[in-house]
Amino acid sequence: MIYTGLTGWGDHYDLYTNGVRGTDKLGTYSSFFPTVEVDSTYYAVQSEAVWEKWIRDTPDNFRFVVKAYAGMTGQLMEKPPFPDELTMFEAFRTSLNPLIESGKLAMILCQFPPWFDCTKEHVMKLRYVREMLSDVPVAIEFRHQSWYSNQFREQTLAFLHEHDYIHSVCDEPQAGEGSIPIVPVATHKEKTLVRLHGRNKAGWRKETAGEDWRKVRYLYDYNEKEIQEWLTRVEELHEASTDVYVIWNNNSGGHAAGNARTFLDMAGITYEGLAPKQLSLFEEER
Repeated sequence: MIYTGLTGWGDHYDLYTNGVRGTDKLGTYSSFFPTVEVDSTYYAVQSEAVWEKWIRDTPDNFRFVVKAYAGMTGQLMEKPPFPDELTMFEAFRTSLNPLIESGKLAMILCQFPPWFDCTKEHVMKLRYVREMLSDVPVAIEFRHQSWYSNQFREQTLAFLHEHDYIHSVCDEPQAGEGSIPIVPVATHKEKTLVRLHGRNKAGWRKETAGEDWRKVRYLYDYNEKEIQEWLTRVEELHEASTDVYVIWNNNSGGHAAGNARTFLDMAGITYEGLAPKQLSLFEEER
C-alpha cells in the first residue's frame, strides 16, 4: 500500500473549518489521510495517556510515523532530562507501548543532523540505536552527503539493509554537504519512507535565509511535473517494499496538503476506512 500524509496535523489550515477545535484536528485530519508524521516526539517523550488519546482519535487502519526524540539523535541543545542514554531510550520506547499494541505504529524515524557524517563513530551510533530499538521498525534519514558519496553509498545502503533499517528517501534542496541527493533505493522489504521537504535552496540554511530561516525552510510548492516524477519513483519503490509511506513536509507556505492531494489524484489512489468527514456547525448532512 502507498500511504500518503503530512508532517503533523495542527497547522494544515486548509483541511479544517473554523469550527474545528484543536483537540479535534487529528480526527478531522484522519478523514483525509491514512498516516501522519508525529513531530512533537522530537521535542519531548510523550506520555502513554497522550498516545492513548491519539489512538482513539484515529480509525483502525491509521498509521503513525514517530520522529525520534532529539536526544536520541544527538540534537538536544540543553542537558537531557534523563540520567543516561540507556534510560532515555527506554523511556521513549516504553512510551510507545499503547501505539505498538494498537498496531498503529508505522515506524520510528531517526533523522540525524547535518553534522552526523559517515565516520566509524557514527556507524557505531547506528548500531547502538538499532540495539535499543530492536523490536520496532526504524527508519534512518541522513542529512550529510558523505553517506551517499561515491566512496560510501553502496556500503551505506548495504548497512541499512543488513540491520533491518528502513531507508528514508528524501527530496530536499542541494545546498552543500549538509543536504543529501535523491537516492530512491529500498533497503527494507516491508517498508520504505519518502519525505518531501521541498526545494527552497535559499531557505534551507540560516546563512542564506536569515534569522527566520526555520519559518521559510520548507516554503515550496511542487508543480505537477515534479509530483509526477515522485509518483514514478514511489511506484518503483513499491515494487521493492510492501508499503511506502510518502510524507509531505513542505508546509512553510501551506502547500503540503494540496501537493499530497494532487499526488493522490495523479496516482488514482483512494483510501477506504478513513474517519468520517466532520461537518461544520452550519453544514447540512446529505
